[in-house]
Amino acid sequence: MKLFNKILIANRGEIAVRIIKSANKLGIATVAIYSEIDSDSLHVRKADEAHCIGKQELSDTYLNIEKIINVAKKTGCDALHPGYGFLAESPLLVDACNTAGITFIGPNTNAMTLMGNKIEARKFVKKTGVPMTEGITGDTATLLKNAHTIKFPILVKAAAGGGGKGMRIVHKPDELAAILESTAREALNYFGDGTIYIEKYIEEPRHIEFQVIGDNFGNVIHLFERECTIQRRYQKIIEESPSPTLTPKVRELMGQSAVEIARGVGYNSVGTIEFLVDNELNYYFLEMNTRIQVEHPVTEMVTGVDLIEEQILVAAGNELRLKQENMAQKGHAIESRIYAEDPANNFLPSPGELSLLVFPEGKNIRIDTSIDRVTTIQSFFDPMISKLIIWADTREAAIEGSINALKDFTIHGIKTNIPYLINVLEHNAFANNNLSTKFCDEHTDDILHRIYKSQDEIDKKIPLTALALFTLNLLNEKIEKSTWEEIGYWRNVMNISFIIGESEESLELKNIDRNNYHFTYKDKQFIANLTYRNDHSVDFSIGDQNTKAIISTDVLGNSFVSIDGLLFQIKRTDILGSGDGLFLSHNDDEGSLFAPMPGKIIKINVQEGDNVTRGTVLLIVEAMKMENNIVASHDAIVEKIAVKEGDMVDTDVQLVVLEDITE
Repeated sequence: MKLFNKILIANRGEIAVRIIKSANKLGIATVAIYSEIDSDSLHVRKADEAHCIGKQELSDTYLNIEKIINVAKKTGCDALHPGYGFLAESPLLVDACNTAGITFIGPNTNAMTLMGNKIEARKFVKKTGVPMTEGITGDTATLLKNAHTIKFPILVKAAAGGGGKGMRIVHKPDELAAILESTAREALNYFGDGTIYIEKYIEEPRHIEFQVIGDNFGNVIHLFERECTIQRRYQKIIEESPSPTLTPKVRELMGQSAVEIARGVGYNSVGTIEFLVDNELNYYFLEMNTRIQVEHPVTEMVTGVDLIEEQILVAAGNELRLKQENMAQKGHAIESRIYAEDPANNFLPSPGELSLLVFPEGKNIRIDTSIDRVTTIQSFFDPMISKLIIWADTREAAIEGSINALKDFTIHGIKTNIPYLINVLEHNAFANNNLSTKFCDEHTDDILHRIYKSQDEIDKKIPLTALALFTLNLLNEKIEKSTWEEIGYWRNVMNISFIIGESEESLELKNIDRNNYHFTYKDKQFIANLTYRNDHSVDFSIGDQNTKAIISTDVLGNSFVSIDGLLFQIKRTDILGSGDGLFLSHNDDEGSLFAPMPGKIIKINVQEGDNVTRGTVLLIVEAMKMENNIVASHDAIVEKIAVKEGDMVDTDVQLVVLEDITE
């Protein structure tokens, strides 16, 4: 068996860690690259050696081919793995590897170029007879002129796009020109190619993809499908295998089509053929991703195949050791992508500093992650921070296992989509497979309502008591004696005050008898029996109600209490925290506009002195691979623009000042 000696990983985060794992299993040394803000990242610590290639700008670090190749040559790497994203589908990187005598662990340039360009890929697949949606290619003028030949709604897509980026849905013809401009700009920014095209948008489709792998000897197989229908912002958040949608016959036909496409382009690595499937199980070619996918673990869990290991072996010149007739799906796997984002605020990314990180543990639980301890989630990168993958014998058991594991997956200090994921998995429509790619659009309001209702149904005294017990008790994991025994009698009644949400609350601690804490809340007495405490949790009971709470406090003295997958933010106001506890509010003056998160100013649409109406897009801030429009909150005059295009801004940087229009 042929093997590489050393692999450079031209990526970061959880996929870099994942590649290191497979390389270690094969006995191959690994080299990581990193930007200065990533110096303490998990992939840097996991690799055999790591090299800094710049400060923070992507163009100077993870997108800088020259620097990456120089590190590979300097460290004696004979291969390079690109992971996904960044340069994973860049023919320029492949060419640079070839010139340097370094093996690129991925497909050949011809396959990557052909299938990486969505327009050329559609032309090729059309020749194979595999079904496709109708579409139009050409420059912006051509697209505007001919768009009427396709019934709206339509999709505007980046020719070089992927990962849900560079894609917009257009419902009305008068929206098309502006969307063509923004999509082309995003495409140029992310993929270095502003070419776009339009295609028919299929109503209520399923998104189902087939994993393929080929070698350099003409062998190509598929490893079955993944259902990727649950998406927000055209980006998948829950994937599963097998698909609960496909019949055995349709599965077989789609697998044959996937292999036919991959074999036709001479594909010699791992890749994915993506399809849309309508309500009548007709399927249409969507695109091919010429790289390993974010959701590859669900395929690994049901087939038992280490896809990255096979990818490395194929790249090293070995014949594919997998045979189609030996491939089978066993059980059911579900992947939940965990993002630093706020579902209640249109899934806006939520970078910041963690105060606690606790992973779920148990049988058939897999976690692929970019973090393994309390750290800062940066705004420069994609907001996905972990993936939770659960395997079980049946779909029902996999759903239940995912829900339970997510409830134990604790991240404090930033907003995440964990409660949202729990409620998606608990939703009847998901359980009954009544799904389409519109699921999040149609159900998010209901899901958020469920989250709020679940929190409201928990008596406030429960999280308040949890925090009180946690902060009062100074002992270690096992409770052997009470706080009073530890620090002595101090007064008859202790009043503990809090702010939870927008309300002020208080508990009165009357006394402590062993581990029984006698409280009064809203003039009603109760006893909390503390059974366990460690450095981030308490277990207690009130009557016959048992509660386990996971707790942390940030540097500003804000406490986070997780109970059954729900998160409460509380502040004790009767004690001094480690900070002043104050948050900057940018709503005091609606004429002053600030960035929603740290990011980069990529476009300014107005000038000082301009009259603007409510909703006018004043400027665009790029953060965590997303464009965020800063809009006018009311009719006004632009008094001041405090930034310029290209500036890096934080949330405390004033961007624009608006002046009210006076008669």
